[in-house]
Amino acid sequence: MELRVLQYFLAVAREQSISGAAQSLHLTQPTLSRQMKELETELGKQLMIRGSRKVTLTPEGMILRKRAEEILNLVGRTQQEITGPEDTVSGEIYIGAGETQGFRHIARLARNLQQEYPGIRFQMISGDISEICEQLDKGLLDFGLLLGEMDKSRYCFREMPVRDTWGVLMRKDSPLAQKEGITPQDLWDKPLILSRQMENKGALYRWLGREPAQLTTVATYNLIYNASLMVEEGMGYAFSLDGLVNMTRNSLVFRPLAPRLELGMNLAWKKSQVFSKAAALFLERLEKELPRWEEKS
Repeated sequence: MELRVLQYFLAVAREQSISGAAQSLHLTQPTLSRQMKELETELGKQLMIRGSRKVTLTPEGMILRKRAEEILNLVGRTQQEITGPEDTVSGEIYIGAGETQGFRHIARLARNLQQEYPGIRFQMISGDISEICEQLDKGLLDFGLLLGEMDKSRYCFREMPVRDTWGVLMRKDSPLAQKEGITPQDLWDKPLILSRQMENKGALYRWLGREPAQLTTVATYNLIYNASLMVEEGMGYAFSLDGLVNMTRNSLVFRPLAPRLELGMNLAWKKSQVFSKAAALFLERLEKELPRWEEKS
C-alpha cells in the first residue's frame, strides 16, 4: 500500500463519496475509483459499499480507516522531527491523560516550556488507561499520565507526587448530601454512574464489598461533565475524583468516600521510545521539577 493511496482512501471515508473525495483531492472521479478498486484487489477485501447516495465502509474498511489514520499520523510526526531546524527546539509533544487534578502539574510544566520555546506545541489527548496505553504502544503518544494501577514492567515511568480522592457526585436534595462521607452501605441500593477509569480494575467493587451484578449501574462515563448532567437530571450517583466539577453550581455536591479511596498516578512512556528533541526536553524538565513537587505535596 502506498501512503498516497491511503490518503485517497481516507478522503473517500471522510466525504462518504467518490465524487466528493475526487473534488477535494483534485483528481478525476474515474481515476479515484480505479485507485480504490486496486486497493481492494491488493487487500483481497471489499472496503466500501458504493450506494446511490453515499459510500459506506465495510467492517474491513473501518479497520483500514483507523490504521491509515495512525500510519499517516506517525509519518507526519516522523517527517516533522527529522526535518526540523537543528539549532532550535520545536515540534509537537503528544500527552494522553485521564481527567485528574494531577494534570495541573503537567500543564504548568508545558506552559513554562512553551514560554521558553515558542515553537513547541502540545497535543493533549483524553482517555482512560486502556486507551492511553494502546496509543503509547503504537507510538502515537510520547507520554501518558496513567491513573491507578499500571503494568510497570511494560513502561518507563515516574510516579507523580499527587493522589486523587474518590467520592460521589450527587444532587443537593439527595438524602446522602447531608453526610460528611459516603459508606459502601449507603450505595448498595442506589443507581450508580461509574467512571470508566475504574472499570475492570476491581478497586471500586472491593471498596463497595459487592460484585458488579449485586449493584445497580445505570450508566458509565469518560467525561465527568456529561456525568454531572446525568446526576443533575436525577439519573443517579456518580463516582468522581475530587476537584473535577465546579461545585459553585447550586444543584450538586461532592462527598468523599468513607473509608477513603485514593488514586495514584504515573507519567509513563514506552521503554523503546525514541524521543524528539522537544519530548526529550520535556522529560528533562520533568525530572528537575519532580523533587520540588514532592516537597510541596
